[in-house]
Amino acid sequence: MSAEPIVVTQALTRRFGDLTAVDALTLEVRRGEVFGLLGRNGAGKSTFIKMLTTLLPPTSGTARIAGFDLVHEAAAVRRVIGYVPQALSADGEL
Repeated sequence: MSAEPIVVTQALTRRFGDLTAVDALTLEVRRGEVFGLLGRNGAGKSTFIKMLTTLLPPTSGTARIAGFDLVHEAAAVRRVIGYVPQALSADGEL
């Protein structure tokens, strides 16, 4: 018996004008799995994470985090995730 999916994306895409940063990404991460994003600079890793943390809306596609729709239930998504960026974008004295 496998654990239920905690992250599910279907054709998740983010464009900035003519630039496609994330192109139709479909994946599933199950509860209890360890998942890592690897890729060269400019591959779309940060853009993908910003979408999953509701900081950046997708251009198209869908995603569910812990069963909540990324776009339509963003507040619920933020309640169930924890996100600590590598570099703080807020006050550097914190």
